[in-house]
Parts: sequence; C-alpha cells; structure tokens
Amino acid sequence: MVHESLDGRFAVVGIMYMIGRPDSFLSSLTEKLQSVAGSYERDTVAGVVDPRSIKIGSRKYYRYIGSLTIPPCTENTPWTIVRKVRTATREQVRLLRVAVHDDSDTNARQIQPINSRSVKLFRPEDKDD
Repeated sequence: MVHESLDGRFAVVGIMYMIGRPDSFLSSLTEKLQSVAGSYERDTVAGVVDPRSIKIGSRKYYRYIGSLTIPPCTENTPWTIVRKVRTATREQVRLLRVAVHDDSDTNARQIQPINSRSVKLFRPEDKDD
C-alpha cells in the first residue's frame, strides 16, 4: 500500500503473501477490486478502506528507507514490511493483478543495490506477540 501525504511525501506498507487460504481483508475488497478491474481510467475511486480491518497477525515489522518501485521511483521513501507472511488464494492474487492493470509479468522494478542501507526489525515488548 502506497500512501501519499498532503505535502507529497510517500510511505509504503507491505504485507507479504503466499498462495494458500483466503485472506479475510482481501475478501472484503472483492467488490471494490472488481469495480476497478473493469476501468482503464488512471485513477478510479473504489471507496474507503479502514486499515484497522487488516488482520496482520503480528506487531513485528521490518523498516528501511528505499524508493517507490514504479515511476517516479521516488527516493528516500520509508518502507514498513510486516514480518508475518499471510496467505491468499490464487483468485485473490489474480483479482489484484487485474485491478492494477500492469499488463506485465511483474509490477516491480529491478532489484536495487543495498547501498549501505540498513534494514531494522522492530519487535514490541509484548509477551503475547
């Protein structure tokens, strides 16, 4: 998920998925994704999503400073990647791919050199996590 502030700054939150059982958050987006999938407008409003409805499963996450993976590839963008890998069905992945209209096998740019970048793991002090 790419977020842009009113002053034009970006932040990225990433959740990793592997093929498996349906993800409840992605299931809740099915109708919104289907409405976007039929449109070739640059921007299509599909509604508002409450990020609190995402069941992340862990409060542990990685953070690093990187760049956007699509043009304009803005540098110095903070990335937060949830540590727990979630599952999604092939159909959920297909629907996401159709909704973004990338018309390619991948929507990410080539891997960039690490350039002394540090990746930090954040682990809250919580016995339940």
